[in-house]
Parts: sequence; C-alpha cells; structure tokens
Amino acid sequence: MSLSRRKFLVNSALISGAVVTNSLIASNQSNKSTTNIQELPLIISTWSHGFPASKKALKVLANNGNLLDAITSGINLSENDPANHSVGLGGYPDADGNVTLDASIMDWSGNAGSVACLQGIKNPINVARLVMEKSKHVFLTGNGAQKFALNNGFVKENLLTEKIKVEWEKWIESQKKRMIDPVLGSEKNHDTIGLLAIDKDGNIAGGVSTSGWGYKHPGRVGDSPIIGAGLFVDNEIGAACATGLGERVIETVGSFLIVEMMRQGFSPLEAIKIAVERLKKRSNNNQNFQVAYIALNKNGEHAGYSLRNGFEYAIVTNSYAKMITTDYMIK
Repeated sequence: MSLSRRKFLVNSALISGAVVTNSLIASNQSNKSTTNIQELPLIISTWSHGFPASKKALKVLANNGNLLDAITSGINLSENDPANHSVGLGGYPDADGNVTLDASIMDWSGNAGSVACLQGIKNPINVARLVMEKSKHVFLTGNGAQKFALNNGFVKENLLTEKIKVEWEKWIESQKKRMIDPVLGSEKNHDTIGLLAIDKDGNIAGGVSTSGWGYKHPGRVGDSPIIGAGLFVDNEIGAACATGLGERVIETVGSFLIVEMMRQGFSPLEAIKIAVERLKKRSNNNQNFQVAYIALNKNGEHAGYSLRNGFEYAIVTNSYAKMITTDYMIK
C-alpha cells in the first residue's frame, strides 16, 4: 500500500480537529499571540501541574543544565508536591494502603531507565535515571528498586500523607459495607506527569512519573515505566508519552506507535490520533476511560490529543508559555 493511500485511509477514519502545534495555537488564544514553530529549546508536559514543571525544566536548560537535569528537576516539582495525588509524595495508595511509584526516562542516545512498584522514595524519576546511568539494567521493580535507591544515597520516607490516609480508610470502609473485594474498587483519577524536551541543539529526551491507579491491586504496574508504552524517544524522529488508563496504553504500545507514525511522515497530531483510534477500537464498547498523549518531532512541532474531553498540556519556550486544551475523539 502506498504512503499516500495509507494516509488517506487513516485520515478518513479519524475525527478532524484543530492542530495544536506552535504554528496554530495562536488561533485558539484570545491575545492572538504567535510563536515560531522552530523555537528551541521547547518543553511540553501533561496536565496543569506540568506547567510549573516545564518552566522549571526550561530554567535548568537556561542555566546550562543538560536535558536530563531539566527533566528530572521539572518532574521533581510534581513528585514533591503533597497536594498532587497522582505523583510522588501524597499519591493515592494501592488497596493495601501502600504508595507505590512508577517512572521512566529516556535520553537522546536511546538509553532508558525505569522503576516500578517503588515504595518509600518520593522521586522515582531520579532513581530511574540512576538505573539508566549507573547500572547495567533498564528496569528495576519493587524491593529491588528500593534497595538500589537506598544503596545509592536515597532516603526512605513515608509517602502516605495524613489526608490521603484518611481518604483511603474511608474507601476501605465503603468497600466493606458494599461487601466487595477492595482491590476491585473504583478507579481514582491519576494524572501522570509526562515531560518531553528538545534542547537548542535539537536533542530530545523525556520522562514520566506517577503513583498510578488509586486503590489499585497491589503489584499493579501501569504504562509509565514501560518503555514504548508510557514513553518513547527516538532522537532522529521525536518523542511521545502517555497519561490515563495505562492498561489500554500497554496493550497498544502507544508511545512507540506514535513515534513510528511520525517516522512515516505523519505530524505529531496525526500520529497521536492513530494511536488513540487504535486503543478505542481495541476496547470495543468499553470506553468509559481516558487516555491522552503528547508528542513532539525533531522540528519542534508538538501536539496533544485524548480519547475524551478534559485533557490539557503545557508548552513552554523562551518566549511562549501556555496551557493548551486539546481536541478529543469521542464527542
């Protein structure tokens, strides 16, 4: 099948929407400001708590920090915020009341590091980076990930804040009154922090961190620490990362798919739409969930898009800083 024929078939199956790249964002802003699509460095990140994270990352780059310094410093802001219940300190626990954290990072050379089910360490993105830089491995989990962190100078602390502990206790009681297994309880919102950056030299890196599905089954791992699912970076092409229900992202290897679609010539928005359409089809009629992606390519074009309404992402450059509410598939 020719590329033009394939693009016609894909585009005919996708819902049209405004392209949220630098060149078109201005049309959606009341002040009609514009920004250069080629302006670098450029940082994009998921959700409103990604806005200060992106600003922090840009500041690190401005002070001659490298991309990995920028990514970890930015994501640390979300991880260290006890008011953020999706990431790090203050994150929602699993059904047993344990806060378990997942994170991954990839650099411009294709190196990667991940941790999953990490307890007692509030900055899993830093541990993931250390796995990448200081070990022969890519992915560490559970007690092994914690032991690695402690052996490398990290400090163990209680991540379950009093506020979230009280919420969890109330949830446990509600499940008992309904006579259902607590591990089969309803899902809590989990707004993963995903941050993608391209520096002034055009090099790309990314990171993801989350406390995952609130009240999840103990041992559950989402998409965030899985390279290719929650995050993927290819310095020749671009990068993508995910937020939302990780099970659906894992099943479709979403971030890798988006980067591969960009490799075939699709724009970031077109590539994300393909990934969202694929998981929508695979979920049949069970679509009462949210998944969203952000992506950028080597030229600095970027986009965000989601299955359902309600997703936003941050874009920050030296002359431009905005939160963008994205288009979505299920109207």
